[in-house]
Formats: sequence, structure tokens, C-alpha cells
Amino acid sequence: MLARIEENRARTADASVPVAQRRAMIHRGMDQRAATVSLPAPAVTQRDHLVQVEGGEITVRSYTPAGMGPLPCHVYIHGGGWWLGELAHRDAVCGRLAADANCVVFSVAHRLAPEHCFPVPVLDCYAALLWVAEHAARLGADASRLSIGGDSSGANLAAAVALMARDLSGPRLIVQVLEIPTLDLTMSRVTNAAEALVLTPDELAANIDRYCGPEDRRHPYASPLLASDLAGLPPALIMVAEYDILRDEGEAYGQALRRDEVPAEVICWPGHVHGSHEMTAVLASAREWQARVASFLRKMSSNS
Repeated sequence: MLARIEENRARTADASVPVAQRRAMIHRGMDQRAATVSLPAPAVTQRDHLVQVEGGEITVRSYTPAGMGPLPCHVYIHGGGWWLGELAHRDAVCGRLAADANCVVFSVAHRLAPEHCFPVPVLDCYAALLWVAEHAARLGADASRLSIGGDSSGANLAAAVALMARDLSGPRLIVQVLEIPTLDLTMSRVTNAAEALVLTPDELAANIDRYCGPEDRRHPYASPLLASDLAGLPPALIMVAEYDILRDEGEAYGQALRRDEVPAEVICWPGHVHGSHEMTAVLASAREWQARVASFLRKMSSNS
């Protein structure tokens, strides 16, 4: 797997190739990966919804399991360094989460950098959260049991949206689930780079450069870990991988949440690398990872 990643990295690293062309090349690889390393999801009802945002519209895809509603609802934001990723790449993850957590999952296709830099993706995701809260009832979901989550850059956006919802008196979130999150765009907590695999410091820096200018990187909606006050945020489950340069900031965010009296559980998964939590077809521990997220959502929804 690591050899193939290195091969793909070399093929797509030419910065002279236009962003749209590089994105298309990488997405073809992501399509193949999604089809081979993730178990297919159980049968759920999948629908796409157009959501108006400032300056355009985005797609929100819902995944609804069979059964009587209204069900809890979970807003999910995909990763991809803010500049990559399509809804289809997370169909298996979202469909399985909907079935296993018995909730309606709403996956957000925010606009991508560098065409749409900070704060546009954050605002898109917050608009999606507002839309879900407003339309939940007609979609078989219960807005009083609303949660948010995401992986990698998507976890960054999910944490930022949780902050926005608190600051703007937006929808009440019962929990946040942050998987392999990037939470400090100043990269001041990248301390285990020598032992990290898959995501390199140079790649992370390039992703950040595409997404957010230096003048904005300390803003709490760009770097939630740098927020001066985390009180009032929803309880968090934070999942980090042992061999990931983002591990330390995920753990630090858990500590910062607890410092401000927000319940936060941090789980570091031995042997995992950045993104291997999706490899449910080949890793038993990836299936355990996904089951842990579903169990957490079920438990917290039943307590709300």
C-alpha cells in the first residue's frame, strides 16, 4: 500500500500541472481505492439535495437506513486536504455509519480550495448544518439529535462548524466526531514527522497553502486548537492514528476540550496511518474503528 502511495505521489506531484487536472488524476485513484479497500455499505436510501450557499450551491447527500423515524441525524464532512474529495468516495463509510448508528447521515460536498479558500468551505459546511436542521423533519430525521463529524480536513471543518454553531447560537449539537483531524494550521504540533507515514509535512503544508493564507491561520475557524475558549462545545470523540503527523494535535485538542470542561475521549489506534481507518475490506481494526464511531453516536443519541 505504501509503495503504491509513493508511486501515485510521484505521478501527481508536478505543481506545473493545473489544479483541476491534478485533482482529476488523483480522484481516479481515489475512485479505485474506494472500490477496493472499503466494504460495501448495507442497503440505505441515498438522495442528493441542492443547498443554496452564498455565491452558489452545494450538494448534500443523505443516507437513510430502513426503519421507523424520526432518526438522529449526523452531518459528515469528507477529507481531502480541502482541495480533493467527492461524495462518492465516502458512500461506503456514510452508508455503513447510517445503518450501524441507525441515523440519517448527511454528507457535505463543500466547495474546494484553491478556487474557494478559507473561509468559504467553513461557511458552506455551516450552511449545510443549518439546512439539515431546518429540513430534518421532512427527511425522517430529528434535529434535536443532531451531530457533526468528519475526517482529516473534514474534521477540521467539523470542529470549526461546531465553534460557529456555539458562537452564532446555531443548531445545538449533541456530539462531534473528529477522525484523524487537522486542527492547527500553523503546524506547530507536527512533532512526530519522523515516524509518520502516508501524509508528509510537505504535503500538509501544500494543502494548507491552497486553503488558507498565513494571515488567517490562527483564526479559530481555521485552527480550532488555537481557539482561546472551547467551553460550551459538544462532547467529542477524537480518533487518531499512531503513524500520522496529525496525531499529536488530535490528542492536544482532546486535552484542550477537557481543560474547558467539555467531555472528550481520544483514542489512538495502534499501527494505523493517515486514512487507513477506511480500509474496512482489509483491516479488522478499521472495521473496529468504524464500529466505535457508530457505537458512540448510538449511545449519545439515546442519551439526548
